Order: sequence, then structure tokens, then C-alpha cells
Amino acid sequence: MTFETMTRKRPAAGATAVTLGGRRIPLLDRARIYACGITPYDVTHLGHAATFVWVDTLTRALRALGVEPILCRNVTDVDDVLVEAARAAGSPYDHVAAFQQFRFEGDMAALGVRSPDFEPRAHSYIEPVIRLAAALVDSGAAYVRGGSVYFRGSGVAERAGVTREEALLLAAEYGGRPDEQAKDDPLDVAVWQAAEPGYPAWDSPWGPGRPGWHAECVAMSMSVFGVGVDVHAGGADLRFPHHAYHSAMAEAVTGTAPYARAWLHVGTVTADGVKMAKSAGNLVLVEQLLATHPAPVLRLAITDRAWGQSWDYSPAVLDSAATRLEQLHRAAGRPVQASEAEIERLRALLADDLNVPAALDTAIEAGGSAARLLTAALGLS
Repeated sequence: MTFETMTRKRPAAGATAVTLGGRRIPLLDRARIYACGITPYDVTHLGHAATFVWVDTLTRALRALGVEPILCRNVTDVDDVLVEAARAAGSPYDHVAAFQQFRFEGDMAALGVRSPDFEPRAHSYIEPVIRLAAALVDSGAAYVRGGSVYFRGSGVAERAGVTREEALLLAAEYGGRPDEQAKDDPLDVAVWQAAEPGYPAWDSPWGPGRPGWHAECVAMSMSVFGVGVDVHAGGADLRFPHHAYHSAMAEAVTGTAPYARAWLHVGTVTADGVKMAKSAGNLVLVEQLLATHPAPVLRLAITDRAWGQSWDYSPAVLDSAATRLEQLHRAAGRPVQASEAEIERLRALLADDLNVPAALDTAIEAGGSAARLLTAALGLS
């Protein structure tokens, strides 16, 4: 039995609506979700897992609400960070990408994260990026300089609520090359980057080169969904510059705004107060956690909080999640039939900003079929 079969008496009039980040989104029968996937140059850590478990939780919640999610999760397998990591390892960048993508998919499967409906890989979207660059140049939103195509980004930071000083620091941190002399403005970004020694290159009308990071995601999301999406998901650290430039480019080329009706910016996971990163030496690997804890415990450690909340990992977090999961499973074992009001309460909580903690409280208190339904809906069995 599912949420849908338990609530067939719902009035047919009116669209299903969910709220994400304060935005109410009426939905009919489907929801288009674009999730920024991995750059496959290293192993999957808990910070990665948090994003993709939350995206999976969103898709499961939508199904419980009677809406079919259509999920596109890309793979950024053309990226300067990947090329540099492969060079350090003495391996071709595409070999490193294929191997790490294989490991990532194994970790996601072990976590119970369902495969996306579409999984475009950047290397297959070179031509769409070239067409995107040409369209942006034609519209005046980009210009050609020295074999590169630059998107005019002077207003992107302000629109994203980021000061120019902050934007310049973040641009440098995320490979935006604000000091590149060919640009009209340091905050302009490459849609197409002219070829450089040691990096892959493809032919284009402006000479050999490679796609820019933001442009890759625009090309992939537009190729799958067209002019916009219902939800764009990714880590909170991608809010600027990546998501800000993605939406600005998409809106510039289509003339349709907003590009995304809502954003799911998943909170950052830290260890000892520092964001998980290889450079910080504080990675907590998914495969290590799954060797000692069942996947539902890890999923609950991630989702038993507000999705936008940053949090610090410690073994105690997993212990608390294990206790919480046991409470849910014990409640599910009680021979109680959920009332229609209790099921509607669970639906309302999931629709209200994915309020998993409150839904768990409700299911544990109600017990029986309510707890069993929520356990199945959230992938916690």
C-alpha cells in the first residue's frame, strides 16, 4: 500500500503544491528536477552523499504526493579540476572519470539512491555548448575574444545577493579566472575556453577549445528539459558562482525567467567545523560508513534535519540516527491502521519544505501503517 492508494479520496480539483525554500510550487502530474552531479575525479564522501540523498528524498516525497519526478543528474567529466587530478595521477582524464563514476554509482546504489531518468555526460554535449555560445554572442550576452567566448557577468553577483568583493574571491576559488586579461570584466566567465596545452580541446567556430563549467550544465539541462526546470538541486556551495551563472545564461539565451521555479541548496557537511574537502584532509568516505552502518541509518543521519541546514559530522550523529530508526521500525510493528487524517498529515509535512523530522515524529507517534508507509516512502526500510 502507498500514500497514493491511501489518499484516493482527495478532491481532484487543484494542483498538488509543494513548498521549497519558501517558494510554493503548484505541480500537475510531473516535476522536472535538475541535480548538479559529480565531477568524477575522486571518491564519494559524506558531503556528496548528503546532496544526492536529499535529491532522492525529494523524488520519493513527490511520488508520495502523486507527482512523478523526472530527474536529470549530470556528470561533469570535462573539467579543469578533473584534468589536473588525472595529470597528477599519470592517467588520461577520461579514464579517471570513468573509474570514479563507476565507484560513485556503486556508493549511490548502496545508499538506496535511485538512478536518475537522465544522466548526461559533459563530453557528449560539446556541440550544444557551441550552439549555446553562438546564441549568447548573437544576443549580445557574450562576446568573442582570443578564441574564447565570454558571458557578460557583471550583474550576476548582485542578482545572487553576493558583493563584488565576495564574488571575485569565489570566482578565483572555483576556477573562474577573474584575472584573465582578455575579459571586459573580471566577473565575465568562459562559455567556451580557447585551447591551452595539456587540456582537451574540440573544434569550434572560434578555434579549438573546451566548454566552460557553467555552460556545460546549461547545455545539458536545456537539452533534456528545454527552457526551464521546476527544481534545481545541488550543494549550497554551488549557489555562487555555478548556479547563479547557470540560471543567468539560461535566461539570457531563452528569454524566459526564472530558469528554476525553486532551488534545493543542500547544507554543507563539515568535520571538526571545516567543510569536507580533500585539501582539508577531513573526508569521511561513504564506503567506509556503509561498512559499519546500514544504509537507512546513514540516510536518516542526513535527512533528519532541515535540508538547507549545514551540520558537523561525528560518530554520535550516526548513533542518534540508529536510535531514531529503531524507534520508527518499532512503531511500524504496532498493529494499528493509520487514519486518513494521519496520512494527510504526513503528506502535508513532506509537501512543506520536506519536513522529514516532523513527519518522523508523526509516524512514530501514530505507529502501525503510518510508520510503515513513511518508512517505505523515504527509503528507510
